[in-house]
Amino acid sequence: MTETHADRQRVAVVTGAGNGLGRAHALALAEAGSAVVVNDLGGSRDGAGGSTGPAQSVADEIVAAGGKAVASTDDISTWEGSRAVIAQAVDTFGGLDVLVNNAGILRDRMLTSMSESEWDAVIAVHLKGTFGPTRHAAEYWRNRAKTGDTNDARVINTTSPSGLFGSPGQTNYGAAKSGIAGFTVIAAMELQRYGVTVNAVAPTALTRLTEDLPVVHEMGKTIDLSPEGVAPVVAWLGTSDAARSVTGRVLAVMGGTIAVVEGWVYGPEASSTERWTIDALDAELPGLIEKAAPNADMTGRRPAR
Repeated sequence: MTETHADRQRVAVVTGAGNGLGRAHALALAEAGSAVVVNDLGGSRDGAGGSTGPAQSVADEIVAAGGKAVASTDDISTWEGSRAVIAQAVDTFGGLDVLVNNAGILRDRMLTSMSESEWDAVIAVHLKGTFGPTRHAAEYWRNRAKTGDTNDARVINTTSPSGLFGSPGQTNYGAAKSGIAGFTVIAAMELQRYGVTVNAVAPTALTRLTEDLPVVHEMGKTIDLSPEGVAPVVAWLGTSDAARSVTGRVLAVMGGTIAVVEGWVYGPEASSTERWTIDALDAELPGLIEKAAPNADMTGRRPAR
C-alpha cells in the first residue's frame, strides 16, 4: 500500500527561519498544522558568525504554542549542510512535504567596489543555498515516487524585487535572486512528474536585511510591510489543496497586494531573410527599442513614458 501525504502530519523545512520572513513563515506553517524544522545558522546580517539561539528560539515558540518543531543550524550554502537539514526532517518527523528556501545575507556594494568575497558569499547563501536543499529534497521525493508512494510536495523559493526589477548596489544579491526565479521555473518543469510543485515569492518587507533601504522605509510609512503579511502566501503555497496545481510561478507580495509576476516575453521584434549587419541594425534596432515597454521599477510597475 502506498503512503500519501494524508497518512501523517505534513513536515516543513524553512531555511533562514530565525528572524524576519523565515520566522514568520515557520510560525505560519506550524499554525497551519505542519511540523517544522527551523533552520538558521544564527549569523549576522552579512552572514558573519553563528549561534544556535535564533533557530532554537523559534522552535521553542512553536512548541510552546502546541506545535512540533526542531532547530537546525546547518549551513545550507554547503552540500553537506543542505543534505543534513533535509535528512533531519525525514529522521525526526518521518518525511518531508514542504521546503521553504529563505536563507539570505546582504553584502551591498557598488559594482566598481565589490570584492570577490562579497560576491561569492551572497551567491553561496542565496543561490547555492536554494539549489542544495532543493536538490536533496528532490532526491527524496523522486525515490518515494519510484517506490510507488504519492507525493504532495511543495518548494517555495525566495526571490526579490531586486532580482526581478533591479536595485543599484546589489549586483550580487540581485543576480542571485534573479537566478532563483529562473531556477524556480526550470525546477518546476523537472519535478512535476514526482508530485512536486515549485514556486517563488518576491516579498517587499521590513526586516533586518531591508531596514536601511530608503525605498522600503518610505513605503513602510503607508503600507504594512511586516513579514507576517507575506507568510500567509507561503503557507498557502505549502499547504492548500487549491495550490496543488500551481507551479513555476513567482508571486510578489507587498503589504496587502499580491501579484503574479509575468516573466520575460518577446516584445517588439523584427525579422530578416538575410544575416543582420551593423548598418541594418542601425536602421532597425533604435525604433524597435523605442516601441518596447520600459522596464518595471522596484515596485514591479512600469513607469509612465
